Amino acid sequence: MGLKYCLMTITLLLTSTVSVFAADGTIDTGDTAWIIMSTALVMMMTPAGLALFYGGMSRYKKWIHRMGALDFAGGNVVHINAGVSGLVLALVLGKRNGYGKEPMIPSSVAFTALGAALLWFGWFGFNAGSELAADGVAASAFLVTNTAAALAGLTWLCLEWKISGKPTLLGMASGVIAGLVAITPAAGFVTLSGSLIIGLVSGAVGFYGVVFLKKKLGYDDSLDAFGIHGLCGMWGALATGLFAAPSVTEGARGLFYGNPGQVWIQVVSIIATIAFSAVATLIVVYVTKLICGGLRVDGQDERTGLDSALHGERAFEIE
Repeated sequence: MGLKYCLMTITLLLTSTVSVFAADGTIDTGDTAWIIMSTALVMMMTPAGLALFYGGMSRYKKWIHRMGALDFAGGNVVHINAGVSGLVLALVLGKRNGYGKEPMIPSSVAFTALGAALLWFGWFGFNAGSELAADGVAASAFLVTNTAAALAGLTWLCLEWKISGKPTLLGMASGVIAGLVAITPAAGFVTLSGSLIIGLVSGAVGFYGVVFLKKKLGYDDSLDAFGIHGLCGMWGALATGLFAAPSVTEGARGLFYGNPGQVWIQVVSIIATIAFSAVATLIVVYVTKLICGGLRVDGQDERTGLDSALHGERAFEIE
């Protein structure tokens, strides 16, 4: 998934030169400054935020446009794609040794929280920067991104508190990411009220996917790629078809603004992304297996930890 963020950043860099020129051919300094700033934010969220968030979650001892689909900042191509690919890999690889029989606690909740904070900060460039201009749509995208993330984090925290009796920092951080994922395709199309609903539902959807669905289906998704990115990405894509408002972006109109057909278009885009990601991932998996002779390390290396076994180093020198 980090690779996809990098590709998005490169695309932003390459396309930014198109938007920095005003109508008369002169350089628009405001748009140029915003694109440069947005690129810097996305660069920070990728190597720093993403690495810390998922590095901290790792086990202690160890990582459709023509038909009118609306996807402002990459909900389908980044999040649904990553979530489905993660699920396929989890199913093909199977469970880790000891999964379900021994505790597999995160190596650093502090790292995960710091990573979530950096991702939240950098996500403003990811979403608002996708407008490729410093205008009203970018400002609206900035606002709704923050709102959805905050409400999703609070929703996850409250559900966790209600069900388990113990609100956790890891849960709130996961909720924040769930909200950021869900608002990504909708950021340039929905109003503040739409973002509130998107954030509220994404916190609940992510919590259900991570706490209940994974346990019920029995797959081992150690970083909850499908529960957070996959499910919340699907919700965000669908919600875009519900709440897209012409007052934010002219011509973007969802179900609640008189265009029920947009919902069907969004559903088709979700199904197409799922199918493409699943098939493409399976192809990559089996080509890799054919070339490398296998997909998993041996049992001893897995017990030792991949950092030590494959890289000769450990993230934490703690016994």
